[in-house]
Amino acid sequence: MKDSDCIFCKIAAGEIPCVKILEDDSSIAFLDTGPLADGHTLLIPKGHYVTVDEMPADVAAAVLRHLPALGRAVRSALGCEGYNILQNNGSVAHQVVPHVHFHVIPRNSGDKFHFNWPAGTYPQGRIEQLAEAIRKELL
Repeated sequence: MKDSDCIFCKIAAGEIPCVKILEDDSSIAFLDTGPLADGHTLLIPKGHYVTVDEMPADVAAAVLRHLPALGRAVRSALGCEGYNILQNNGSVAHQVVPHVHFHVIPRNSGDKFHFNWPAGTYPQGRIEQLAEAIRKELL
């Protein structure tokens, strides 16, 4: 499955060059050309899926099996203190390229990348209601 207008599909097909880190039948990882830090790596499925929930479980498993090794490789190669793995679904969630992709972003104390994470709390009984509604959708 490929979208002829998708930049990541074109990269996966070899139509647009990239600085490749790894590749197999299901996935390709390459350096982001607009990095948040040196070594910022993207991992994508070769098939075109806009959001994670569109991916068949076996495809997701084949792609995600690379994350531990990529995390270790980025951390070791860059000597960074840690790394974020980010994945956005939909433009409201800041997904810019409509093709599933995972960011592996090297992090060090004092770097310029920051999150706005306004954590809240649930009113009495709400957490149980939400959990039940989500469980029902898993069927």
